[in-house]
Amino acid sequence: MRPGSHRATGLLDDAALVRAMLRVEVAWARVLGSSLELGDWVPSLDPVEVEAAGNPVLPLVSALRSRVSVSVHTGLTSQDVLDTAFVLLARDAVERVSADLGRVAAALAGLADEHRSSVMAGRTLTQHAVPITFGLKAARWLTGVLDAVDELEVVARDLPVQCGGAAGTLSRVSDPVASATAFAEHLGLVWPGMPWHTYRAPITRVGDSLVRTCDALGVMAADLLTLGRPEIGEISEGFVAGRGGSSTMPHKRNPVLSVLVNSAALQAPGLGAQLHLCAARAVDERPDGAWHAEWPALRALLEVAVVAASQAAELVEGLEVHADVMARRAREAAADLLAERGGGDDPGSYLGAAEVFVDGALKRWRGR
Repeated sequence: MRPGSHRATGLLDDAALVRAMLRVEVAWARVLGSSLELGDWVPSLDPVEVEAAGNPVLPLVSALRSRVSVSVHTGLTSQDVLDTAFVLLARDAVERVSADLGRVAAALAGLADEHRSSVMAGRTLTQHAVPITFGLKAARWLTGVLDAVDELEVVARDLPVQCGGAAGTLSRVSDPVASATAFAEHLGLVWPGMPWHTYRAPITRVGDSLVRTCDALGVMAADLLTLGRPEIGEISEGFVAGRGGSSTMPHKRNPVLSVLVNSAALQAPGLGAQLHLCAARAVDERPDGAWHAEWPALRALLEVAVVAASQAAELVEGLEVHADVMARRAREAAADLLAERGGGDDPGSYLGAAEVFVDGALKRWRGR
């Protein structure tokens, strides 16, 4: 069980995939001129039949044909249905991630503004450097999150339908391009002009945007883990009863959300790489295993990103900043530097354009 998986309940599980495949079949039936209404019906697919077919589409189509009398699936192939269903799941997941990143951005913007003058020790290569402000650090995190949001918006806007038939020619449809275009419109997707059975950039683009999202959240989480160490003590995760306990040391309060977001950032690149590996092996007109290896990696990456974004939002919204501790450590860290400049006790003399940079990040956030 993945910690936090309940945050993605109903979004990416097998039932969600079956519902997405049904949406695809209903949309295609309408392209074929049939009025197909299924209500809340969702069949339970036999795993033995799924294995026998090599994918869940054939058992789904069999169940669908036994239930309705209208024409369904004619002209499509299993990859058309499953690829498009995964695109629908990805769209829902990206929407959820984007919403939670909006919460993260709002909380970080508040921290950047509130702490624009909160001096803290800068750290480079693990050692004390010149002073910075916590507002600047929060603004840097904010910039990474805003970049992720922008990229997700582009990906969501261009999500494509898959429509190619048995070998990518859409040969059993009287007007292939018009049919594919109408199919996309029914689902709120884009017809990219050609099937992408063995051109997997639509999937790797989604994956790359989610990996970069986890990168941005991971940098923030890793920084917070460092700043929250007892010997530093500059931040704390907000208190939630029952969270962060230890099975053997009841006095502990572990920074669980930071740990889990950091964990997601460490998992995501490998899952993204798996998608690229599958893309590089998508041979012939329909892949012989690379496509199948893509499904679990994509679902796992979608879940990792959904859960991490939700956890990150809760983490930042509840963050406790100990500005007094930051100021004290900044003075301690700057003592040698100030001595070299002839004494004094003002770490603020090193802040340069920190407030300008904070203002730039906040202006971008407010302009969204």
